[in-house]
Parts: sequence; C-alpha cells; structure tokens
Amino acid sequence: MADYPPPPQNPYQAPAQMSPADEKLWATLIHVGGILFGFLPALIGYLVLKDRGPFIREHAATALNFQLTLLIAYIVGGILTLVFIGLLVLFAAWVLAIVFGIMAAVAANEGRRYTYPLSIPFFS
Repeated sequence: MADYPPPPQNPYQAPAQMSPADEKLWATLIHVGGILFGFLPALIGYLVLKDRGPFIREHAATALNFQLTLLIAYIVGGILTLVFIGLLVLFAAWVLAIVFGIMAAVAANEGRRYTYPLSIPFFS
C-alpha cells in the first residue's frame, strides 16, 4: 500500500496571505498584463488573488475597473468607426491603456495605491 499524506484539517480554510513583496509583484504583473492582454489578467487576478491580501485586492479591482472601462470605449469606438470618429476614440483608448497601465505598474511596484483616471468603478 502506498503512503498518502494525511488530509488537511480544514479543507475549506481561507488561502494564506501573501507577503508584501509577492503582493507588489502580482499587482505589477496584473497592470502590465492589462496592456498586453486586455481585461483577462485583471479578471483572473481579481478572482484568484482577491482574498490573498488587501494590497493585491485593491490593485486587481482597480485594474479590472479600468480594463472594463476600456472595453466599453473600444466597443463604442468600433461602432463609431461607421461615422469616422471611431478611429480617434480607438486610438485615444489605446494610448491611455498604455500610459495609465505603465503608471499603475510603477505605483504597484513601489507599493503605492493607484487610481486610474476616467475609470468606472464596477468592483471595489
């Protein structure tokens, strides 16, 4: 017979808290991931890491709010391309995603709070 490890005492136990360095790392990666992959890194980070510490929860929620706001801007810009102003909206949203994403990643890496301007607060 194979020896198996004993079962955990409480399988429904809350996940362990992250160290401050790990929280800063994951928050930075969520913001940079938003630049490259849209709202998916923020959504996955929020769902998986929100209970691992207050810093990562705040940054993941902030990033998710901004990425969903950008998604709305991209949809509106896509529709407005029919009247030719949509290209300007799409370009402005793309530039803002890069600039604000870098600013948020730097703030997260330094351990500071960051609030995206022009972001609709869906999650807190």
